[in-house]
Amino acid sequence: MNNRAEDPDLWNDSDAAQKLMRERTMLASQIEGVQRLEADVNDTIELVELAEMEGDEAVVAEALGALRALAEEAKRRETESLLSGEADSNDCYLEVNAGAGGTEAQDWAEMLLRMYTRWAEQHGYKVTMMESSEGEQAGIKSATIQVTGPNAYGWLKTEAGVHRLVRISPFDAAARRQTSFASVWVYPVVDDSIEIEINEADLRVDTFRASGAGGQHVNKTESAIRITHIPTGIVVACQTDRSQHRNRATAMTMLKARMYEQELQRREAAAAQTEASKTDIGWGHQIRSYVLAPYQLVKDLRTNVEKTNPDAILDGDIDDFMAAALAARVGATRSEASAQAQ
Repeated sequence: MNNRAEDPDLWNDSDAAQKLMRERTMLASQIEGVQRLEADVNDTIELVELAEMEGDEAVVAEALGALRALAEEAKRRETESLLSGEADSNDCYLEVNAGAGGTEAQDWAEMLLRMYTRWAEQHGYKVTMMESSEGEQAGIKSATIQVTGPNAYGWLKTEAGVHRLVRISPFDAAARRQTSFASVWVYPVVDDSIEIEINEADLRVDTFRASGAGGQHVNKTESAIRITHIPTGIVVACQTDRSQHRNRATAMTMLKARMYEQELQRREAAAAQTEASKTDIGWGHQIRSYVLAPYQLVKDLRTNVEKTNPDAILDGDIDDFMAAALAARVGATRSEASAQAQ
């Protein structure tokens, strides 16, 4: 694996140049955002002072509300400053897999997929369905989406792990409480400036019929592609196109992304802890619990952040969980680097 963008002799390469230009644009945008935030804070403080002098309580209240909103924006920008990993600025693939438990777990996997889709839409990211395997009665067995937007991988990488749901089952006539598990896997989209060597002899390629919506075509041709990288056991699948060749090309891109992400995991000590938490989709390995009954609570087991509004969480309001996990991850990485230096 070789990152050509790090080689000064190859900066004229078009792919590397484009990547450097994107990084420069992103940094310029961040600086401009901080400057604009600072100016807005100063202007609002002046407005509060003038309103207090004139005794205009309505304007004071409005300005204080604006200051609170600016404080939230400053908090988010502070968290964004932690997104300094090698691939944090990249787009990403997010994969959801149902755990054991049949329909219950498959329904939970679909709920998680909707949560991340809603989060992405709320932040202006583009979501593309890459592959989906429907459950027998409800939900999904697995699905992979591509999330496109600034720092998509940096934000979503903290969501990798096992997620646990406790609720009164809508599929149980006796209305008993059920516990379900689903796993989330996140890996960055890699561009041509990162070279991943893959031996064709190490691949097993299977074709199958696409599932879900698609008209008569999906029932007639085996255009969907599944590629297994035998040495690592990594499996990717794509069914977005009617062309088997285009699906294979996309699946190869996804495989390279998975292998690149595996290398990033090896480099980052904190990410290794996330990998260890995904050994089983079940008890003892979850990163977050979502309890809908007998009480309502969502708790991140890594950071102890708790929320009592699961409906909002499942509708995509997960920024606080992501920010806390990101801060903890960066802190762990810095502590590990400090310990090695000593």
